[in-house]
Amino acid sequence: MEKLYSTGEFAKLAGVTIRTIRYYDKIGLLKPTMILENGYRRYCNQDLITLQKILCLKELGFSLEEIYPLIQDNDQDSFLHSIQLQTNLIDQKIKHLNNLKDSLKATERLISKNNIAWDKIIELIKLSAIDENIVENYMNAKNLKTRIKLHDLFSTNPQGWFPWLFEQIDFSTVYRLLEIGCGNGKLWENNHYNLRNREIFLSDNSEGMIEEVKEKLGNDYNYLVIDCHNIPFKNNYFDTIIANHVLFYLKDLDLGLSQISRVLKSRGTFYCTTYSKKHMQEIDEIAKNFDNRISLSDEPLPDYFGLENGHEILSKYFNYIELRKYEDSLMITQAQPLIDYILSCHGNQNDILVNRMNEFKKYIEDLIKKSNGIKITKDSGLFICTK
Repeated sequence: MEKLYSTGEFAKLAGVTIRTIRYYDKIGLLKPTMILENGYRRYCNQDLITLQKILCLKELGFSLEEIYPLIQDNDQDSFLHSIQLQTNLIDQKIKHLNNLKDSLKATERLISKNNIAWDKIIELIKLSAIDENIVENYMNAKNLKTRIKLHDLFSTNPQGWFPWLFEQIDFSTVYRLLEIGCGNGKLWENNHYNLRNREIFLSDNSEGMIEEVKEKLGNDYNYLVIDCHNIPFKNNYFDTIIANHVLFYLKDLDLGLSQISRVLKSRGTFYCTTYSKKHMQEIDEIAKNFDNRISLSDEPLPDYFGLENGHEILSKYFNYIELRKYEDSLMITQAQPLIDYILSCHGNQNDILVNRMNEFKKYIEDLIKKSNGIKITKDSGLFICTK
């Protein structure tokens, strides 16, 4: 029989305070394996794995809210993945700290010669800020992969969104192409065109995302970290621009579209995608039916730029606009990928679900069992615009 530990024994074994273990129990981050009739907590060796993940991720700069969705699985494969993640993030931290150390030494040498170089001070400030971005970049990439995975697993359209989108692009007119918000570069995994004599620029506002794409796709593409509100190219530079599920995230949509229009050649083509208010609405309903306080999004993105209002918004900048719809739906037959998707959203769900995860998982499993799967509406499409 597996040995069980009291709270005090478990804390001592792990080298942390009893107060820490009790706090993690209280907030639902690390619940005991067993609670005896007298209320005493008992922990097992498997709980050590969860505690290791929590302590290491916390040391790496993750908040407890960010850690929560990363420790849900506790099998050997997930632990191996967690160790690999921790190693990768530590490597990034070491690289960052070495760069920061070199910059500090260079600044020290200049100051010792009574020469304060303000460009070095600015460099130090930027390097100091990078550390905060390591966690943010990882979470953005992970959440994106989680959302894509749900579609890859359960879409009823066998073609898939990215192959379909790639098929819509008229490459016979492509010589200089810019993708805004390329994410993890999945669109270009389907590339079967010869890139010779073509310049393809893949951009994102996340440096971490661009590093990942560059490592994945190699040197056939140009990579840029840019803000769509200020595109660093001259007027009429590109014949093709792509923005896949990007425009509704812009803080200033008019400024972003004016920049896109500025760098797009006359008769150039702008491909932009979005979805309607009906898109995956059942997932919101599932979450709210479990707890009506849950909101999976801080703001309804289709209200900002969606299939319903996209034509009107784009018509200020483009003469010809065509909408092509992508026919698809989801039939979800596994609980965990849907739970992961919900936890990856930008709303308040993690705060509400933190102490109710087992209950929420059973709720999802019962919904799947009741109807032999959960059908989810997808209503997305592509605007093809000509200047």
